[in-house]
Amino acid sequence: MGRVTARRRVHHVTTADVVARPETLVVEEPLEIRVDGKPITVTMRTPGSDVELAQGFLLTEGIVGGRDDILSVRYCRGATEDSSGYSQNTYNVLDVTLAPGVPAPDVDPTRNFYTTSSCGVCGKASLDAVRLISKHAPGDDPATVSAETLAGMPGKLRGEQKVFAATGGLHGAALFGTDGTVLVVREDIGRHNAVDKVVGWALENRRIPLSDTVLLVSGRASFELTQKAVMAGIPVLAAVSAPSSLAVDLAGQSGLTLVAFLRGDSMNVYTRPDRVTN
Repeated sequence: MGRVTARRRVHHVTTADVVARPETLVVEEPLEIRVDGKPITVTMRTPGSDVELAQGFLLTEGIVGGRDDILSVRYCRGATEDSSGYSQNTYNVLDVTLAPGVPAPDVDPTRNFYTTSSCGVCGKASLDAVRLISKHAPGDDPATVSAETLAGMPGKLRGEQKVFAATGGLHGAALFGTDGTVLVVREDIGRHNAVDKVVGWALENRRIPLSDTVLLVSGRASFELTQKAVMAGIPVLAAVSAPSSLAVDLAGQSGLTLVAFLRGDSMNVYTRPDRVTN
């Protein structure tokens, strides 16, 4: 498996001095995801939890609906060759084999599937399309969570972000029970990848739809992250930073509770405030 951190030399400059020193950086590498041998997407990610990442991506893109739709996930040999000409496994290509009877995705060769670490791929033309393909929209989920419990979640997430503590360069996503119990935390240089890893963990453990849970993200609440929460059946999405207008619109249409600016003991609740109790 690939490393998650690397050491590089940096010149630290102040108005009074220049000091050369080593610094720990987060690793960014491409991961190609294939379905039944056919390339679907390439994403720039931090190595680790790749199988979860692939499964979470397929669920949040509507390609699979549950763990039974996936027969296997395995690393493929990459493009590099050793001195004997043997193709080496680079751990940067994953092939997902769908279960018999599960339709393969209709891949448009003209669509650019390459994604950076800063923004995900949204293959949906409109909010209505996301709502229609979601099998697990959380509108009927009766979950509630107290404001006090929500306020304590960012600190718990930061406490679990070991690589962020060493590099300062990773996004985090955490899944909580509505009682504040930490279920899983994942880090990645891409915020959408961190969420896909969390969703993939839930898929692998047959916990989809993720009823009675809260997804916390370390940055803003974008349309892509809201889409992923809806597709996984998560009733509450919380972010420490701002939401986008499209994220709020999608949350409202899908019955998702969207909380943002979750800082200290205050927060803004943009949709379905009935799930947040005092």
